[in-house]
Amino acid sequence: MPELNLTDIGIRFGGLRAVDGLSFALEPGEILGLIGPNGAGKTTVFNLITGVYRPHGGAITYDGRALHRLLPHQIVAAGVVRTFQNIRLFKAMTVLENVLAGRHCRTRVGVVGALLRTAAQRREERESAERAGEVLSFLGLYHKRDEIAGNLPYGLQRRLEIARALATEPRTLLLDEPAAGMNPQESRELMDLIRSILDRGINVLLVEHDMKVVMGLCHRVVVLESGRKIAEGEPAEIQRHPEVIRAYLGTGGRGARTQVAGP
Repeated sequence: MPELNLTDIGIRFGGLRAVDGLSFALEPGEILGLIGPNGAGKTTVFNLITGVYRPHGGAITYDGRALHRLLPHQIVAAGVVRTFQNIRLFKAMTVLENVLAGRHCRTRVGVVGALLRTAAQRREERESAERAGEVLSFLGLYHKRDEIAGNLPYGLQRRLEIARALATEPRTLLLDEPAAGMNPQESRELMDLIRSILDRGINVLLVEHDMKVVMGLCHRVVVLESGRKIAEGEPAEIQRHPEVIRAYLGTGGRGARTQVAGP
C-alpha cells in the first residue's frame, strides 16, 4: 500500500481551480519530485496534504487513514511533516531551542506535570534533549546548538528547518524548495542529506525548481500545470516528455530536453 495517496483531489479559490482532479502516490522508500511552472499549484498541494486547506473533492490517505479529515497537528503526529518555501524558524531562539520545538508533538506530559516538574516530565525533557542532539549531529549542526538561529548563514538556516522537521519523528517528509537560494556546493550537500534521510526510512516528497537536484535525486517525478497533472514518470522520461517541454519552454524545439527547468 502506498504511504501517501492522493485521489482526484481538488480545491477552488473563488473561480480559480488551484488543484483540479490530481492523483498520485508516494511509495515506500521513494523520493518523489513534484514540479511545474510558477503558479502550477505545487505549494497548494503541500497545504492540502498537511491540513492547511481542506480539499473540495477527492481524498488524501496515509496508510489507509483519511488524512484530509485531520487537523494539521494530528497530521504531524501521524508522521507527515513539511518545511516551507520561505524559511520559518524561530529566529530569536537558539538552534537547539528550534529543534526542541519540533519535539512538542511527541511529548505527553501536560501543563500540570510541567509545573510540578514530575519524574515523567523530567524524563521526557531528557529524552527530548537527547533526540534533539542526535538530529543536530545528523544535520551537522550540533556545534551550532547554542547560536541564535537568525544569525546562521542562509544555507544552515535551511538545514535547521529540516532538523526541526526531523525532530518530530516523521515517516514522510515534504520539502518545499529546499535548494532555493543555495549555491552549487550547498545544493550538492543537500542532495546527499536527502539521500541520507531516505536511508533512515523516511519517504520524501520534494517540490523544487532546481532541475539538477530533481533529476539527480528523485525516483519519479509528477509534473503540474495550472493545478493539473500533465506527466508522471522517471526523470529521464520526464525530460523528454513533450507536454513538460511545452509547459516550461512553450516550445518543442531542439535542445529542449536538456533545458527543462523551472522559471
